[in-house]
Formats: sequence, C-alpha cells, structure tokens
Amino acid sequence: MSAAPPDNDVLWARGIVKSHDGTPALRGISIGVREGEVLAVTGPRGSGKSTLLGCLSAQLPVDEGEVWFNSAPVHTLARAGRERLRRDRFGFVGSEPHLVPELTARENVALPLLLAGAGNKAAYTAADEWLQRLDVGDCARLRPDRLVQSRRQRVAVARALAPLPPVVFADDPTAPLHREAADQVMRILTSAARSHQLTLVLATHDPELVRFADRSVALVDGRLTAPAAPVPRGIAAPGAAGAPAVTANRR
Repeated sequence: MSAAPPDNDVLWARGIVKSHDGTPALRGISIGVREGEVLAVTGPRGSGKSTLLGCLSAQLPVDEGEVWFNSAPVHTLARAGRERLRRDRFGFVGSEPHLVPELTARENVALPLLLAGAGNKAAYTAADEWLQRLDVGDCARLRPDRLVQSRRQRVAVARALAPLPPVVFADDPTAPLHREAADQVMRILTSAARSHQLTLVLATHDPELVRFADRSVALVDGRLTAPAAPVPRGIAAPGAAGAPAVTANRR
C-alpha cells in the first residue's frame, strides 16, 4: 500500500479506474481535494463526472486505484464500511431528490441527524432552519408527493446540509431548477461550505455554475483534460448570507 495523502487533502485519489458493464467510465484519475475547498468537476454528459463522485463518496467501489478520506483508505473498505462512511461523514444531493415518500419534508431533513444520534429537538430545529434557508419552510409538514420537483430538490439540499458533514457531494444539484433558483441554491451551498469549513465537490455540465467554485477540473471520456484552474473567490456569491447555526455536532 502506498503512503497516505497530504494532510491538507481531505479527499485524495490516485489512478482510479472504473467501468460499468465493461464500458470504461474513469481511466486512471488522480485528484486531491483540500479541506474547506469548493471544487467543480465539469464536462459534458457521459464524461464520468457522476462516476468520479460515486467513487470519491464511497458509493461505488473502484476497479483499480486508491481513494482516501482524511488519510484513511476508502478503497479497502467492504460494503458495510462504505455505508457507515457515507452515513456518518458525507452529505449527498443529486439531480433527483430521492426523499423518503412516507416522511414530511421536515422529517426528511431531520432524518440524517437522528440517525447520527442527535436529539429530537436539535434535529428538528436544524431541519426547520435549513428549510427556511432554502425558502421551503412552508413545506415542512408536507410529504414529497405534495411538492413540485423544484421544491423537493430544495428539501434534498437542506437534508444534505443539516448534519454539517465534513464533505458534501453535489451531482448536478440544480438540474430541476430555473436559473434564479439554481443560483440561490448554489449561493447557499457555497456559503454553508465556507462558513463551516465544509468541503464541497460539485459535478456539473453547466458552465455558469463554475463561478461558484474555488477551483475546477474538466473531465472528458473519463480523463482529466486540463490542469485544475483556480476560480477567484468572491465573484460567486455577492451578498450571500451566512448559513444558519445548528445544534448538532459536526463529526
């Protein structure tokens, strides 16, 4: 086994290869993500962005290569270990909300906090705060089937942020949203990351969203095609408010 990654890289991957039913998706990707960084992974549809996020977030086992989180090897974990890591340390929001249909919006957002051991009061207070921040506080007592797609997506973003996980993975999170709403959600995501020193890894094919990141990398056909490009901090979210305080502990 090789040496662990640098201490300032919360995520680190070397030479990762992944195929889906024999079709190559990642072809030897090496990348590091610093603690507290907002990293945008760009590229056209089918370039491997979702697969890269899946491997970094322990949703997908790699075929070859190494993935590390906080100097701990993810690529050696069995399925149960990867599930614990995702539950305890990572937040995730995709292009589809995937809410629990039997639960209200408030219960969906509180769920990861309750699973992590937070008390009811702390979990539901945090849920209410994040729903308000995402402008869906009036949906708190409604189940997902009573909400339009764009509001369900905002609830999913609130659920990912409420536990304040060390790393949040966002795979095309603004896909169901129109431009104004997409910009608002991205301001909230990046503001939360920076105010709480969370790491945010964003996959997008929308070049407009790259301005919210500190740095971007480009994928085409499963390969990095350009060196990481710094994005000037400060142009992304003028006037963005800070994220709400929550009472649950960051893990």
